[in-house]
Amino acid sequence: MVTSSPVVGLPTVEQMETRRPQMFPTLTEAQVARLARVGKERTFAAGELVFDQGQLGVPIHVILEGAIEIVHPGPGSSEQLIVVHAPGQFTGEVNQLADRRTLVRGRAKERSRVIEIQPAQLKAIVLADSELSEIFLRAYMLRRMGLLAGHQGDAILLGSSHSAATLRVQEFLTRNAQPYCYVDVDVDPAVQGLFDTFHVGVGDVPVLICRGERVLKNPTNAEVADCLELNASIDRPGVRDLVVVGAGPAGLAAAVYASSEGLDVLVLEASSPGGQAGSSSKIENYLGFPTGISGNALAQRALTQAEKFGAHVAVARVAVKLHCDEHPYRIETSDGGSVRARAIVIATGAEYRKLELPDLAKFEDVGIYYGATFIEALRCSTEGVIVVGGGNSAGQAATYLSRSSAHVHIVVRADGLAASMSRYLIQRIEETPNITLHTRTRVVGLSGGDHLEQVTWTDDESGETSTHPIRHLFSMTGAKPNTEWLAGCLALDAKGFILTGPDLAPRAGGGTRPVGGRAPLHLETSLPRVFAVGDVRAGSVKRVAASVGEGSACIQLVHQVLAAE
Repeated sequence: MVTSSPVVGLPTVEQMETRRPQMFPTLTEAQVARLARVGKERTFAAGELVFDQGQLGVPIHVILEGAIEIVHPGPGSSEQLIVVHAPGQFTGEVNQLADRRTLVRGRAKERSRVIEIQPAQLKAIVLADSELSEIFLRAYMLRRMGLLAGHQGDAILLGSSHSAATLRVQEFLTRNAQPYCYVDVDVDPAVQGLFDTFHVGVGDVPVLICRGERVLKNPTNAEVADCLELNASIDRPGVRDLVVVGAGPAGLAAAVYASSEGLDVLVLEASSPGGQAGSSSKIENYLGFPTGISGNALAQRALTQAEKFGAHVAVARVAVKLHCDEHPYRIETSDGGSVRARAIVIATGAEYRKLELPDLAKFEDVGIYYGATFIEALRCSTEGVIVVGGGNSAGQAATYLSRSSAHVHIVVRADGLAASMSRYLIQRIEETPNITLHTRTRVVGLSGGDHLEQVTWTDDESGETSTHPIRHLFSMTGAKPNTEWLAGCLALDAKGFILTGPDLAPRAGGGTRPVGGRAPLHLETSLPRVFAVGDVRAGSVKRVAASVGEGSACIQLVHQVLAAE
C-alpha cells in the first residue's frame, strides 16, 4: 500500500472535515431548476461508471435521484472513498473549470437520475449566475484542498530528502496545486514494491508516476506539466488579444481584469503561479486579509479567478525571446513553439540575487533555498537555519521557520532592519527568543559533502570570522529582474529593470521618447502595445498590493491601444 508523509502547512483531512457542508453543499429546488435549463437528464444503472480518473472534458452531474460515489483509485484495483453525492448535490472540482483531466472516479451507487452539464455550460453559469457561482467556486476550491490534504491525485512521486531535484518537483507540484502521493525512498516500506512494479531504482530518483501509466525519471518541470497535461487545452493557432508573461500577482491581476472584460488572454508562466510572492509563508500586509494569507493560497485563488473568466494559463512555459520586429508580436517559448499577440504585458518579476560564493551551486536545494514554504520547513525541522536578507520576505521566513527550527540566525550587511523591513515584522523578530539578528555580517563560505554542513560568516564590525554547523540557509537578498529574454527589444535601466512611461526619456534633449509616434502611456514600454507591471518595472513599489494594482490598471491602457489599431 502506498503511503506518504504528512504535508506540513496544508489543512489535514480532519480539518477539512469541518468544511464538509461547504465542500459538498445541497442545492435548493430553485437552484436545481436553473441548472436543469442548461443541462440534460441522464440515467445511470447501479454500478455504472459515470466518469473515470484521467478523463478529459468530464461534465458535472447534479443528482436528482439515487447517489453517485466519488472514489480515488489506488494501486491495482484498490479505491478510497471520498464522498457519496446525494440528491441535490453535484460532482466536479477545479479541473472542470480549467479543462483538465479529472483526478477521481465517479460511479452510480444505485440507479441514479442526474442533470448532466457540459464544461462550457458550467463556465457560462459561473459567469452569469452570481449565487451559483459562489457555491460552485467555493466547493471546488475546497475539494481541491481536500484532495491535496489527502494526497488524492493522479501522480506518485518517489523521492528523497537528500535529492535537490526532489525538492524542485515537490515545489512545482505543490505550487501548482497538484495533489500527489509522496513516497520517501529512504524510509517508506512500500517503496521496493513500487520500484519493482515500475522498473526503477534509487538511482532514478526523483521518479514521477502519472496515472499509473507514464514513468518519468528526474523530470524537468516542463516534463511534469506535460505528463499531467496541465497545458493540454491551451495550445491553438491564431493571434491572442493579450499575452501576459509571468503569473505573479501583477500578471494574474492583468489576466483577471483582461479576461473579465472580454479579451482573449494567454498567460505564460515559467514555473508556478504566484511568482516570488508565491513562495512566501504568509503575507500579512495585503488589504482584506487581516490574519494574513500564504503566497501560494493567494496565487491559487487568483488563478481560479482568472480561469473563471476564461483566461488560459500555461505553466512551465518559459518565454525565451521576444520577436519585436514582427507584427503582431511573436513570443518564442522554451518548448520550441511561439505565440502571437496584439498586445503584451510583461510581468516576469525579479528573483533573489545569488550569494557570490564558490560552492553555492553545489548546495542549491540541498541546503541553500530561495523560498520558505512548508516544503523547505519540513526539511530543516528541529535544526538551526540561517536567513540572509533584511526585507519583508526574509522577515516572514525567519518568523515562520522559528516555529519548527531550533534556532534562526538572520544575517544582514546593514546596521539594522528598519530601512528595509516593516515594523511589525521587526517587532516580532525582537520578541522571538530563538531568532538572533547579526548586523554588518556577511556569509563568506559554505562546506559539506552531498548536503550543506557548515556556514562561515564574517562580522564586519569586529572583523571576526566564525564557522557554524548549520545545514540550511535561506537566501533572500537583492532583486534581479527577469529581463534577459527581451534581448535588446526594450529600454532598460542600469540594473536591467524595464523603463516605462515618463521614465522613457531620450538620451539627449528634452521630452519623452516617442512610442509608435506618440508619447508612451503610463505603464507602456519603449515598444507600442507592450506594457510592464510589477517588480520587473523600473521604479515599481516592491509590494504585492502595488503589483496587483499595476496589473489591473494596465488593462485600461491595453484597451486604449487596441482600440487605436
